Amino acid sequence: MSILSTLLRAVTWWNGQTLNTQLFTARKGIKVGDDDQGNVYYHNADDSKRWVIFNGEVEASRINADWHGWLHHTYDELPTEQPLVHKDWEKPHQENLTGTPMAYAPQGSIRQAGGPKERSDYEAWVPE
Repeated sequence: MSILSTLLRAVTWWNGQTLNTQLFTARKGIKVGDDDQGNVYYHNADDSKRWVIFNGEVEASRINADWHGWLHHTYDELPTEQPLVHKDWEKPHQENLTGTPMAYAPQGSIRQAGGPKERSDYEAWVPE
């Protein structure tokens, strides 16, 4: 690991865990599981603190509902031991894509491929 990457890790959180988080995790963390994205979840001995070490970009919307509930002490059971019951109409978890090329663009949006479509049901207002 280069000196620059070590320095960045020591002072930035968006590039992964900071040096302090890594030291705290090594000393006090008990690994309890990981999710399908490779994020790893920990808690301390008395379960008063729970945290996640992201695999890649630190983005809270990458945590699915099962693990989110556990992290915030909504559920005491681990999602690996007692997963949430999901309805058949629920879509799979997807991170927030706002600001990315994959973000939702409604029909007629200028961000749609090919640009906006011509409309025959609209006439622009023109001042007199």
